[in-house]
Amino acid sequence: MKKKNKEVEISPFEEFYFSLENDEGILVKEYLDSLRAHILLPKEERDEMVHDFEKAILFLCNTGVPLKESLERLAISNLGGFYSRPPVNWFSLDDSAKIYPLSMDAEQMAIFRQSVYLKADVVPDILQIALTFTIKRFPSFATTVKKGFFWHYLDTSKRRYGIESETGIPCMQLNIAYSSSQTFRVIWYKNRISVEFFHILTDGTGALAFLKALIAQYLTLLGVKSSNEGIVDINERPEAEEVENAYSRASHIAKNEIEKPKMFSGIMDKPATQMSGKLSFMRPCQVFHFNLDAKKVKDIAKLNKVTVTSYILSRLLIAGKSATDDLEGDISLQVPINMRQFYPSRTFKNFVLYCGIRFPIGEIRNDAIFLQKVSKQLSEKSSIEEMNRMLSSTRGIVKAMQYVPLSLKSKVAGFCYGFLGDRIFSNMLSNIGVVRMPPEYSKYIDKMDFVLGSTITNRASCAMITFGNTTTLSISKQTSDPSFEDALYALFCSDGIIPSVEGSKLNDI
Repeated sequence: MKKKNKEVEISPFEEFYFSLENDEGILVKEYLDSLRAHILLPKEERDEMVHDFEKAILFLCNTGVPLKESLERLAISNLGGFYSRPPVNWFSLDDSAKIYPLSMDAEQMAIFRQSVYLKADVVPDILQIALTFTIKRFPSFATTVKKGFFWHYLDTSKRRYGIESETGIPCMQLNIAYSSSQTFRVIWYKNRISVEFFHILTDGTGALAFLKALIAQYLTLLGVKSSNEGIVDINERPEAEEVENAYSRASHIAKNEIEKPKMFSGIMDKPATQMSGKLSFMRPCQVFHFNLDAKKVKDIAKLNKVTVTSYILSRLLIAGKSATDDLEGDISLQVPINMRQFYPSRTFKNFVLYCGIRFPIGEIRNDAIFLQKVSKQLSEKSSIEEMNRMLSSTRGIVKAMQYVPLSLKSKVAGFCYGFLGDRIFSNMLSNIGVVRMPPEYSKYIDKMDFVLGSTITNRASCAMITFGNTTTLSISKQTSDPSFEDALYALFCSDGIIPSVEGSKLNDI
């Protein structure tokens, strides 16, 4: 082994490298040479990626993992050919996503976040490698937004996708104005790993597939072994169905079941009553997590013969009534519906429509009869018949606008996003449902949460996810008025569910 020059300042990895026996030093050199050969990026990015691997090797060896095993965990084969081939693919947007980049001109970017809370603090050096290995399996995520003549599209971006330590509020807007900019971010804070997506890329289902794969890879690098059942294999070749516009295929099936589809069917409605409270300049200005006992929530819903979603919706409607000064009008909640339940698809793109649960303020009461009304309305409005009508309408709008130049489409973005997608609702509830991980991974995970970004008019947006025996209802606030969350807390307590509430206010992570 060549001796180090003591007069030159060396890095911790170089210190480690020079301390190795000759055969181990050769092994590391061959590994790094092979690594560089698999990264055909600009020199600065390539060197940064190589440095990522050096830090990961150093961490594993310093925690007692033998060198050979460390290099096996960090196997270069996990890179595939992703970083050694030039970008050639591009991806058209799904029907739902086509409005999202237009909304940026209305100073609104649809961002959402999914997070995993581990039982130990995050190791950033290992998380970085996990992302480097995982992103190749999701090629439509490794993209940047570009402008075409008629629509935006996603262009493949071969680059180092870096993680970030969290320093700002959840769901901050992404800067996608410059070439090769990311349309998602992976961030960490203490024991929390979060992925934030611009909705143009995916919906909650696609995002969850990515997050689960990322967490599985992270834990695998730390030595956890699992069958990976229910986890996307990062070394499998991506398939065309995973990047399909599922709306198009579904609409061809649905069109024969709709007699006379109408433009804007299920999309337009009269404005809904908004919660009171001054809109904050910083959005979201607060995020609250109501951690609920999943079994108790399920038992209460079962006792009333309704779904968990119906039960939570009823509480949100009642709390919304408590948070407005209006005595008349309707309170309306937007509920995203996963269309994969009607038209099975493996797409990682958006494949969600929505229904609106709407009640006059005077009819909203805290009793069993009202809960049954909510359940009935949700069942009717989320049916395949209603979703087919909305699907047909959505496809009709896209077709009507397909040959309108992008510059003209952008001028109506404020109307489409603000009036059709915001003012007709008072709030939103997006429920991912129950998330499962292989038991070998689950024992390292405490809980999960799901957070929606800001809206234009609505004072709150709610999202829910269940992992283990914790159902986490997260509330993104656009006002500091506490009326809504105070009323919601009281409602849960009256039902025998005492929430554990965590929250972040302005500039408080």
